[in-house]
Amino acid sequence: MSRFWQHFISDGGTTNPDDPPTRSTPADDGDGDALDAFSRVVVNVAEKLRPAVVNLRVGRGPRGGAGSGVLFAPDGFLLTNFHVVNDHDTVRVRTSDGGEFAGRVVGTDPWTDLAVVQADGAGLPFATLGDSGSLRVGQLAVAIGSPLGYESTVTAGVVSALGRTLRSVSGHMVDNVIQTDAALNPGNSGGPLVDGRGRVIGINTAVLQPAQGICFAVPVNIAKVVIPHLLAHGRVKRGYLGLHARQVPVAPDVVKRLELVQKTGIEIMLLAEDGPAETGGLWVDDILVGYAGHPVTAVEDLHRLLAQLPIGEPQTAELIRDGKRLTRRVVPGEYPE
Repeated sequence: MSRFWQHFISDGGTTNPDDPPTRSTPADDGDGDALDAFSRVVVNVAEKLRPAVVNLRVGRGPRGGAGSGVLFAPDGFLLTNFHVVNDHDTVRVRTSDGGEFAGRVVGTDPWTDLAVVQADGAGLPFATLGDSGSLRVGQLAVAIGSPLGYESTVTAGVVSALGRTLRSVSGHMVDNVIQTDAALNPGNSGGPLVDGRGRVIGINTAVLQPAQGICFAVPVNIAKVVIPHLLAHGRVKRGYLGLHARQVPVAPDVVKRLELVQKTGIEIMLLAEDGPAETGGLWVDDILVGYAGHPVTAVEDLHRLLAQLPIGEPQTAELIRDGKRLTRRVVPGEYPE
């Protein structure tokens, strides 16, 4: 075989073998390095997290279902979605190495679509919960779960958007949801969304059908607020304002003029008719920056305060409307069952 054809077959015929050798361009080297770095990150995350991700099965026969979960403590406690366990008291937990355990549902919170389950095991591998408040649009996001029963499946994408509001499978509106294009399918629900360092940043909860690449996860910072209540009481006793909101930046000139100590607040997207917030004088598009004397910089701040403060006692809501700082008095009710 001639040198020309041998070269063409092996190298794609891009250069003549008699031509002087050429050096690769910096751009080519950079692209290769970036691809290798991306692959290494995803591989490292998968190897680190897969042992802590479990497959959950509830019920039996046609009334049974399946989903995913992520262990967050060595004594078998794991996070999943409310709609995965629903009204079941027990589940079956299967680990990535084939181990199977009985599990009991410790507590559920339909309003955030989260649940805590304890597997009947000890010394289990577990994941580290990260900080969803520091996420940036465009950063790497890795999803791990059991889509359609295929256990320990890993997909990768990016954080597509932040601050979404989503009606969950359970029918409740969930605020401040993470949007990602990491591929999710039925069975991924309850599994972790993870950053490039292997820290859990969200709990995968839904995929928008029939769209492609529009998937959602509940931020882990919301889970951090909910977990202690589920462990202690089996549910979250929280005040109810009747509003849905998302985190937004406050314009720099407004921050300076109003002498705010924060750069973000939460914009009211929806108000329940005759709910405590509407009755107290809050409007859609108001930016809530304080509640009960505490700053509100993210939806998680309000969730935490509503879970800590007494129900039925008037509280002060500080807000920005049309560039002005206003104060309103609201009386939180109890979340309806």
